[in-house]
Amino acid sequence: MTKDPGGLNLGKHFVIIAGEEAGPKSNKMGGIWNVIHEEAQTLAALFNSGQLDTKEDKEILVVGPYYAHRGADWNRGLNRITEMEEFDFLNPGEELRKSLESLENSGIKVFTGCKFVGRTKIGYLQFQTSDFGKIRSMYKEKEMNLESRIKSEAYEHLGLDSLRYENMSNGPEYTHYLCLSYAVSELVRHLLSTASESSETPGAATHSSIPCPRVSLHCHEFGVFYAPARLKKLGIPVNTVATLHATLPGRTAGYNTIQKRRNNDSTWPSGVPENLAALEALAAYADTVTAVGESTRQEARLFYGINGIVIRNGITIESDKIDWDLKENSLERIRKFLSENLYKYHGGERIEPEKIIPIFTISRLEVENKGYPDLLDSLVALEHMIKNSILEGHMQEGIRVICFLVTAEGSKTNLPSGFPVNLPKEVLVGNELRIQQMIEERGLDFSKMVRGKRSVAALLYPQILSSSDGGLGMEVEEFMAGCCAGIFPSRYDPFLLTGLEAGKEGTPSVVSRVCGFSDAIKTIESLKEALGGVIVVDNIGLSYYETVLDYALAVSYFTRNFIEDRVKYKLLCREAFLLAKDMDWKAPTEQYYELISGARFCKQENTAGRR
Repeated sequence: MTKDPGGLNLGKHFVIIAGEEAGPKSNKMGGIWNVIHEEAQTLAALFNSGQLDTKEDKEILVVGPYYAHRGADWNRGLNRITEMEEFDFLNPGEELRKSLESLENSGIKVFTGCKFVGRTKIGYLQFQTSDFGKIRSMYKEKEMNLESRIKSEAYEHLGLDSLRYENMSNGPEYTHYLCLSYAVSELVRHLLSTASESSETPGAATHSSIPCPRVSLHCHEFGVFYAPARLKKLGIPVNTVATLHATLPGRTAGYNTIQKRRNNDSTWPSGVPENLAALEALAAYADTVTAVGESTRQEARLFYGINGIVIRNGITIESDKIDWDLKENSLERIRKFLSENLYKYHGGERIEPEKIIPIFTISRLEVENKGYPDLLDSLVALEHMIKNSILEGHMQEGIRVICFLVTAEGSKTNLPSGFPVNLPKEVLVGNELRIQQMIEERGLDFSKMVRGKRSVAALLYPQILSSSDGGLGMEVEEFMAGCCAGIFPSRYDPFLLTGLEAGKEGTPSVVSRVCGFSDAIKTIESLKEALGGVIVVDNIGLSYYETVLDYALAVSYFTRNFIEDRVKYKLLCREAFLLAKDMDWKAPTEQYYELISGARFCKQENTAGRR
């Protein structure tokens, strides 16, 4: 405990980062957990750096849900389980210990752990909400279960009609988010009540000696937005920020959102989950609303009348240079796998590994939103470009460009040998079948390539990448490093961290103008004049055919340099790496902290980027 110049004892400043993700290893690839984790880690490093002029002791708390077993998740398809094994034991200070005891006494079970970044501790608190319907509670002199109490209070304070919302098809999801948000707000309330409770204790010290804890709350996505709204209604003094990574109406409209924004059409598209949107609209109660990209900021204003500011996402890169050995070894593995399995399962001529140029896209399986028609049509155009280059003598005979489409309805087991080159139709489900049909309709399957009649093919990879995925057996980082380029033609994608993930591995990429990544590039002063490692294609202002052609030209540019001018290609890889390096988490984390605390970091020159 420290004192400010006025003599008041300063309690601890708790920075709480909240979101609907159940911790490491429980989340799908990427997503909000990664964002929350990186924000907490970066903030801890900033606290250690001495750049913050503050007298307070500080502690970071990461909070979210806890799923004890399969089936505990509201989404029976995900079956997430929270694993806390990688965390150390949390030894809470006095304020946090008392708050956790109060939560436990009210029936809210909290699982805890901690990690240190240097000398800064990060506490992890996971709330188990699945049994709130069994916990007895009192509300307005009536006994009911805790879940009913939360819903009654939410209706009284904010008009949330849980009686109707819980009977919708996604009612369990709505109830889970409401209960989780309530638990987060109760943690804040108990933390801030520790000083006042001490002052009411007989024989307590005078007011000037009572520690005054301070709480700042940063909520990611609608699953926890009821927390700042409830705190505001209860009059509890806490600084809050609500961050939107997309909006529900925007997600539902998908690529049609661009036209809605142009027409100032604020009507919601059919299919928006009304109950979850009601929670999302509660972002308006936060002191500050942020969006990860300009498109999301415009959606929030259009659909909810919420004016926010843009704070981009980022990426963490610890190395100062590209791992060229990893890139070469990974490329060799991919080429060898493709060459052997193409010959084994499709026959025809054996393609030499050195003639194979692997490129990739990776995303959720949203056919139109992620621009799969645009990508496949661009590969058809690329086929003609390569054919003409070979005829004109600008490219050697036998070059084969194979584009991996890494996207799946869900993880798979018991896959056939040679997967995904060996890809029986019975392995595929849902939209995977649709994409495979689109590949075959365009003649981009392997039947013509192995007969020497095609130079470009698309290979669906309907699996979540890992060393035990039954296919290449590579981690995402190895796979991205081994491919020669990435292409991400999204028609709707608020940020697109995948482009940064590719750059992290020194892999150049093509991205669409519609994604938030292309907006963020404009803010990187040091790279405005040299962006060869990332090519942005205008899929907003150009016609469809012009856009498709530009995608093909961009991929052709990377593949030609890879084949003909390896020195220049390595420079493009370095540009992609430096762009990702400069778009790290430091600047966004500083902005978030300044918003929720009022404190400012002393700016230091960034020497970790361009050399």
